[in-house]
Amino acid sequence: MSATGTVTGQHVIVVGAGIAGLAAAHRLLQRGARVTVLEASDRVGGKLLPGEIAGVRVDLGAESMLARRPEAVALAREVGLADRLQPPATASASIWTRGALRPMPKGHVMGVPGTAAALSGVLSDEGLARVERDADLPPTEFGDDVAVGEYVAARVGREVVDRLVEPLLGGVYAGDAYRISMRSAVPQLFQAARTHTSLTEAVREIQRKAAAAQQTGPVFMGVQGGVGSLPLAVAASVEARGGEIHTRMPVTALRRDPARGWRVTAGERELRADAVVVAVPAPAAAALLAAASPAAAAELRTVEYASMALVTLAYRRADTALPDGSGFLVPPVDGHTIKASTFASQKWGWIADEDPGTVVLRTSVGRHGETRILDKDDADLVAVSRHDLREATGLTASPLETRVTRWTDGLPQYPVGHHARVARIREHLDALPGLAVCGAAYDGVGIPACVASADAAVDRLGGDPSTAARLMADPVQSLHGGAGE
Repeated sequence: MSATGTVTGQHVIVVGAGIAGLAAAHRLLQRGARVTVLEASDRVGGKLLPGEIAGVRVDLGAESMLARRPEAVALAREVGLADRLQPPATASASIWTRGALRPMPKGHVMGVPGTAAALSGVLSDEGLARVERDADLPPTEFGDDVAVGEYVAARVGREVVDRLVEPLLGGVYAGDAYRISMRSAVPQLFQAARTHTSLTEAVREIQRKAAAAQQTGPVFMGVQGGVGSLPLAVAASVEARGGEIHTRMPVTALRRDPARGWRVTAGERELRADAVVVAVPAPAAAALLAAASPAAAAELRTVEYASMALVTLAYRRADTALPDGSGFLVPPVDGHTIKASTFASQKWGWIADEDPGTVVLRTSVGRHGETRILDKDDADLVAVSRHDLREATGLTASPLETRVTRWTDGLPQYPVGHHARVARIREHLDALPGLAVCGAAYDGVGIPACVASADAAVDRLGGDPSTAARLMADPVQSLHGGAGE
């Protein structure tokens, strides 16, 4: 980069055209850089994928974005989607547990209650009594980090974790609550728990601060036509500003040239750049950084991923009679196959409007370390989804059409120590001017987190590390969007 710390006039190559890479390209162009985006696959968007079923547009990947953080909604507005932003038509979800669909409790932070009464109807009497004991327990020391499930179970009992925390966290990470880092995955709770002897009091303090802040507006936001249209709009904006986007162009080598910046090998081509943003999943990033930063690459190779599949089903409205609400979550402890279901036509008004005679649902299957279910073929995944839907809702109709979308290694895992690992990666990369990383492996798996990570990468290239430092100090918590996210 130039001595003044600006990217103006510099050629920056962005490796990866998921939402993080595209957001970085968009921001770089705003700063006056010349940008080339290289994407290995045949499309842009990564885990955001628009699709169609029975003639109705749907999302085949993530379907909503957190609106209480500004990054994703602001980006959507910048690229011309302001008039297509829509909140969910209903945010009332259920939890399928202990043999029935039960209303999702209020008054909790990622499943952790402020009072036992908040979980009445979901927990057993014994489970509610265990929550009450939290106030009488001595403080729990947990140092720099702790697993969410381990800490919460010690304070308020395993039933809270198994029936509420686990399905909520599972919807975000497809992971195991007893391994997931509280500092990285639920930073708000982590910080509050450090200053309170009682976990339930820590939750009540979070709730008091939220009430005092008087936040208005929806917690989540969707996009008419699907969140999958966001990366397409960002890509169109990048190209309209003069940026280049090349798909089917995998980057195979990245070398530092002290005299002329960076050499990027993509197929049979070698490109030169003043700077590079690496916006690909951790394993691919590790391979690219192996020569330039062996230490950073070694850290990146330790990042584990979970695979999952989304099963989308379309029905005749006349054949369906679903419960009210946006869908339901499923605790693994109850032994069912699906982990959530979204009643997409009830959750998103634009889906219902596209064809009032058609109802769209989707289920999700697969968690970290759970590979057997994903070894089944598409027909079997549809069959197990229909079985669980019938058990939960009484839906017996045959679908008009089904689609199975597999996301192999789709979600990075944030185990205990993830925050420290990301800090080490960035520290190793500080020795390499003109190089930055961003994406879901670092600062959160949701869309706002990926956009914030991209902003931090661009600022780093411009000589400003403070954005990344603020992101490390105040991570973007990825919340569950209701059901089936």
